[in-house]
Amino acid sequence: MNSIHQEKLSYGRAPLVAASLLAILCLTMLPAGCGKNAGKAGDKNESKEPVKLTVAYLGLTCEAPIFVAYEKGFYKEEGLDVKLVKTDWDGLREGLGQGTFDANHTLLMYLLKPIEQGMDVKITGGIHTGCLRVQISAKSDIKTVKDLKGKKIGVPTHIGSPPFMFASRVLAANNINSDPVNGDVKWKPYPPDVLGKAVDEGLVDAVATSDPIGTILVGKGLVKTIADQAVDEPYADEYCCVAVVSGKLFKRDPAAAAKVTRALFKGAKWVSENPAAAATACVENKYIAASVEINTQALSKLKYLPGVTKCKESLQQAAKEMKLAGLLQPTTDSDALDRSAWQDLDGVSDEWVKSMKVEQVTHGGRLQLLNAPAFAALFEGPTGTGSCKCCCRCCIE
Repeated sequence: MNSIHQEKLSYGRAPLVAASLLAILCLTMLPAGCGKNAGKAGDKNESKEPVKLTVAYLGLTCEAPIFVAYEKGFYKEEGLDVKLVKTDWDGLREGLGQGTFDANHTLLMYLLKPIEQGMDVKITGGIHTGCLRVQISAKSDIKTVKDLKGKKIGVPTHIGSPPFMFASRVLAANNINSDPVNGDVKWKPYPPDVLGKAVDEGLVDAVATSDPIGTILVGKGLVKTIADQAVDEPYADEYCCVAVVSGKLFKRDPAAAAKVTRALFKGAKWVSENPAAAATACVENKYIAASVEINTQALSKLKYLPGVTKCKESLQQAAKEMKLAGLLQPTTDSDALDRSAWQDLDGVSDEWVKSMKVEQVTHGGRLQLLNAPAFAALFEGPTGTGSCKCCCRCCIE
């Protein structure tokens, strides 16, 4: 194992209401690094001593690049001495804002409201696209999103979660007021494993979901999808999770901010090439309770596409639509919010990403995705619905 040290501590209090895909994914003792060329982008280390940074994590499947960068030595290649610290949603927000944590990658929509309110962080690049959905009962005669006006919509766990935010944006784009108090729809929160029953029994007309819940409900024949972040325009290429650094780190050491972003990008590209290897290592080392098969399917569903230009576009789109949906203040200048939230960094570019080469682990690549019924069947039995939460917690809490 490389010399980078890992620390698991608990910061913060309870899960933040607004916190979108999936479970604990930590990788240990993986094969050799990214290759000699991968660590040479951008500025060289200004000193012989590595820069000490703290990278926060929540313990989610979609955070795989954080762990890959640690286990594969990508932070070290960039001249960083990184400590990984486990936290919760409140702790993540507060730690990044106060500079206790230097970096992370997390949900784009989760960041925009705190940034609007003055949180000092900088988004520096995109990590992966999303998998949020709006679904109706399989028995429903609803045809389009426009037909949801006046209907009841179930959301997992909390009003304010990423599925709620995505659904609110979709509704607003179709001229439906999603305000929880005076809007055109009624929101009803349920435990994630009750959503299928709620829509099947007619307690709600539709549900806002994240994967794997959305695919499980389709596989069980309970729902039909009418809005899908992964495939429907203009959301199909929108980043769900983005690299973020604390404002304090950027002001103190912009070169280090670039280095940690590049390390996360390397991790994301490695996961894109080797999702099965990442998922297997996670389960075998007991970082996740799901089976190897479940974890591999969950991780393989995500599109890891580190990038800069598309991330800027995703930021602009999300800010405008969140304002339209009432998720941001009506007085907020979305363009000014974009400028405040984004930071270009030396050596972090789409051209560099395209030139980056990563290893391909034998039998560690992307497996064929199961169809919806077969995927849903993985969650039956001893590892059934309980395992569902551990690969989508970020999108339901």
